[in-house]
Amino acid sequence: MVEKVIICFCLLAVFLMRRRNQKLKSDIYTFGMQLEQCLDLLISGENIESFSGIDDSLWNKIYEKLRKLHRIWKQQNQKSKKEKEQVKELISDISHQTKTPIANIKMYLEILEQERSKDLFEKEFLKKLKGQAEKLDFLMQSMVEMSRLETGIIEVHQEENFLYETLGQAVAAIVPAAEKKKIHLYVECEEQMKVLHDKKWTEEAIFNVLDNAVKYTDYGGKIKIKVIRQEFFTQISICDTGKGIAPERQAQIFSRFYREPEVHNQEGVGVGLYLTRKILTLQKGYIEVRSEKGKGADFRIYLPNKLWDK
Repeated sequence: MVEKVIICFCLLAVFLMRRRNQKLKSDIYTFGMQLEQCLDLLISGENIESFSGIDDSLWNKIYEKLRKLHRIWKQQNQKSKKEKEQVKELISDISHQTKTPIANIKMYLEILEQERSKDLFEKEFLKKLKGQAEKLDFLMQSMVEMSRLETGIIEVHQEENFLYETLGQAVAAIVPAAEKKKIHLYVECEEQMKVLHDKKWTEEAIFNVLDNAVKYTDYGGKIKIKVIRQEFFTQISICDTGKGIAPERQAQIFSRFYREPEVHNQEGVGVGLYLTRKILTLQKGYIEVRSEKGKGADFRIYLPNKLWDK
């Protein structure tokens, strides 16, 4: 009789334990589902008020924390949007206020040049003034563009586009400068290759690298552009026979306004490579350089083959 009681007690204990475990599993599953759904709503920016409860459960404690976090995030997001609008207005004002004076300076210089002065000193003086005006104009445009990219005012739109066309536009823009120095350009790229990228901004990124290559490659040099499809990225290699870059300076060249100490006589303000890296970063890509001093440089641009999660 006692043995039967003990057996019944044991069976009851096992039954209760199993039931408790089942309830615990069910509670954990429900908790996980609620948390996942709530996080999905937070990520999409939607309201999470429907998840509130009245009991003092663990879920409701966590929910209250998430609700406070959501409120703080919304406030910060609104503040960020307001600041971006203010920056946008400031950039617009700077662009507008400087555009007219620079345009007037360039126009006055053109009028003076048309007078055909025979004074060589005066001609040289006007030429230098014109060069400085153009440099100032380029600097202002670059700063406006840089500020817009940094503040997120300008966004990239990646689509499946023919890379050959984008590359062709960038090369076409650099041909006049290359021809002046008799630099030979070579391009290897499949015409039907499609790569996920923003055509306008990627063209500018490639042009900036090509512009540097032409500036720092000697008369009669070579620039080779080669496109290679890899597993995760498409690589655009821009290899020149220029002066090269010392290893200790290679990390600095992508900084704003950085210029190599020995090339200050060359045109430019040192923002091209910085903008290129920024444009590629916004597209989940990147850029690297391989170079030795006096042995040219190989800039490698990488564009993702698919749109990665942000």
